[in-house]
Amino acid sequence: MSSVRQNLHNATFWPRAADRKIAFIFCALTSLSILLPSDAASKSLLVFAGAASKPPTEEIAKLFGQKNGLPVRVTFGGSGFVLSQMKLARQGDVYFPGSSDFMEKAKREALVFPETERIVAYLIPAINVPRGNPRHIRSLKDLLKPGIRLAIADPETVCVGTYAVEVIEKNLDLKERERLRKNLVNTVESCEKTANVISLKVVDAVIGWEVFQHWDPERIETIFLKPEEVPRIGYIPAAVSSFTSDRALAEKFVQFLISVEAKSIFMKYGYLISLEEAKKYTLPSTLAGGEYSLPAAWRRRPR
Repeated sequence: MSSVRQNLHNATFWPRAADRKIAFIFCALTSLSILLPSDAASKSLLVFAGAASKPPTEEIAKLFGQKNGLPVRVTFGGSGFVLSQMKLARQGDVYFPGSSDFMEKAKREALVFPETERIVAYLIPAINVPRGNPRHIRSLKDLLKPGIRLAIADPETVCVGTYAVEVIEKNLDLKERERLRKNLVNTVESCEKTANVISLKVVDAVIGWEVFQHWDPERIETIFLKPEEVPRIGYIPAAVSSFTSDRALAEKFVQFLISVEAKSIFMKYGYLISLEEAKKYTLPSTLAGGEYSLPAAWRRRPR
């Protein structure tokens, strides 16, 4: 490009129109090659994630991005909600819900590549209360007491809400369920918000995940269910989205999620990374994963 400029500068006459056009195009293309990012620099990763894994996932995404020199964008929310976003936008590289329930739906609708699914961590449903447990809640039946303010996540779009309903339906009879629902003052849109309503003392209790107390140990306390009351062990799976534009990169991120380095980050935030750890809180026969069919009484819309 410098020789062309020098020739133009030293010329004592204007070049022919055709020569001027060639010189202009050459300079413009050379400038664009400098301004436009290379393929490597323009790569990025889009992850649709349930908020059940938000604290460690934010840190892991940042670390993966630093290691690979690319931005990792994570959209958090209720697992069902972010699945709908991914489906409608027809975008995304990795689906990372908070439970197997929504991953099963994603596989059934061919929204992910099933062979890429990996289990990242395990979750135990529990009762969460404000630190100090001011309403002295010790068991599931205590949530039936008059005046208790209870919240759960939306069971149709949030994994922990689905598990909350399963806990209720498994362990309470019809009259007890009716009493509990009288105390149900709110349903929230994500795992993160389920924990927040306890941190902020908006309610007296939620049916959430055991790990919530590790998110905010100064303000959240966990009351464990009896082993026989836990219907299923939850787990957090990840799989490559069928909409990915770079399957190899997406698979690399999924594999990183189950690496020793990433697992150490999940452990730092109090997550259970093995089935053996999770079974300490359940019966030996309690199953992990699967899909729960939400009863009609808990649905806003019939199927």
